Amino acid sequence: MPEPMDPKEPLDPNQAIAPTGGFGGGMDLAATDAETLEKPPGEDQEGGPAAKPRSLWSDAWRDLRRNPIFIISALIILFLVFISIWPGTIATQDPLKANLARAQEGSAPGHPFGFDNQGRDVYTRVVYGARASVTVGVCATAGVVILGSVLGGLAGFFGGWWDSILSRISDVFFGIPVVLGGLVFLSVVTNSTVWPVVGFMVLLGWPQIARIARGSVITARQNDYVQAARALGAGNSRMLVRHIAPNAVAPVIVVGTIALGTYIALEATLSYLGVGLKPPTVSWGIDISDASSEIRNAPHMLLWPAGALSITVLAFIMLGDAVRDALDPKLR
Repeated sequence: MPEPMDPKEPLDPNQAIAPTGGFGGGMDLAATDAETLEKPPGEDQEGGPAAKPRSLWSDAWRDLRRNPIFIISALIILFLVFISIWPGTIATQDPLKANLARAQEGSAPGHPFGFDNQGRDVYTRVVYGARASVTVGVCATAGVVILGSVLGGLAGFFGGWWDSILSRISDVFFGIPVVLGGLVFLSVVTNSTVWPVVGFMVLLGWPQIARIARGSVITARQNDYVQAARALGAGNSRMLVRHIAPNAVAPVIVVGTIALGTYIALEATLSYLGVGLKPPTVSWGIDISDASSEIRNAPHMLLWPAGALSITVLAFIMLGDAVRDALDPKLR
């Protein structure tokens, strides 16, 4: 039994904390707690910096890096972007150079995909065709997302007559079939560049993004932090930019990513029907249209551009699905 301490003796800090473990060899929990309390609040128990709370975007990026679907689709898309900007790095020939003596020939040395019905190298045209498809998809998606987000976000935030007018205009555009509208709108356009096709897609595509942005803004507007910012005197522009937009943009990004592949497929469809891109522009849809009548005699003319189109659309759809899974907290 320990002897009683003399009140006149100085207090020893090593004896001030009584051991709590049994059998004389237990851990001194009180001493451990005291050491923890002595550490500054900016460090954890291992001496490193304290972990900061992660945001939705940091959690989403962490999940995307661990998702093999995202990695595969992102690599395919990066490769497509690379050959769209620098197609000459992997295709050294001219996609418009024709040699009728070799029309519809199959694979040959230096021409792995064979030749089309005009004697042009199919491999070179497939590589150069990625530029038009990716350009149309990216530009159309950017235009649709910007226009739809602005109009839908303003309608969801202010409501009233602005919301009613936008809803009725959206209903009108939703009632127009996309392919039929393209046949009517693009049939009078003689320009062979990508911009008339991009303008048509933006014209008919913004109502979908507008409705999604409107609903997301209405949901975010009802949160407590927005009401607190309003009570503190924040203006409408500040609440939209600083509080509502960062918390309402996730569904728009998901839908826009998936729609990018849809717009690439729509461009190929319109080009196949003869109202989209026109020669001398190199496009997968144009090549598929030219090869459709020769599918029995030269199936390679159709399979290679159609395969490239399918892989591209699938990559963007897979990327959109991965982004949706990462940004939706209900799927965690």
